[in-house]
Amino acid sequence: MELTPELLEKMRAIGLSLDRSGTFWHGGTAVTHPRLRRALLRWLDVRDDGRDIIRLDERRYAYVDVEDAHLRALSARWDGDRCRILWDDEQEEELAYATLRQAPDNALYTTARGRLRGRIAGPAYHAIAERIVETPDGFALDAAGARWPIADAS
Repeated sequence: MELTPELLEKMRAIGLSLDRSGTFWHGGTAVTHPRLRRALLRWLDVRDDGRDIIRLDERRYAYVDVEDAHLRALSARWDGDRCRILWDDEQEEELAYATLRQAPDNALYTTARGRLRGRIAGPAYHAIAERIVETPDGFALDAAGARWPIADAS
């Protein structure tokens, strides 16, 4: 059997999905192994055309349907006036202040790891909310020496 571009594309659709709560599903079965789940979260990426994928390298990847956000914030902490987010892939990074958006349910969304969508709710949201201020144009976050407008995510 010849591996044509069409066949390769069909093989990349493996029936993997990530629900709003952060559970991966494959063929109707939840992925429950903690190390496999962590690996899948770390392999999440977005192709240049916007399709969500699990990427091993430039040529080896599979499609994943992402219901809401790629990552969920486990916690947020302030280091001086800079906010650090711990994502559910167990990686920590500084909040991407310029990409903050607020959803109708008050959760915050931001860019994570450069290309992914991150959802900030629960305890992480409350830690960040300490520095959210109301402005004439809506809401903003005072952080990293600036006032960052929070866009509407709806």
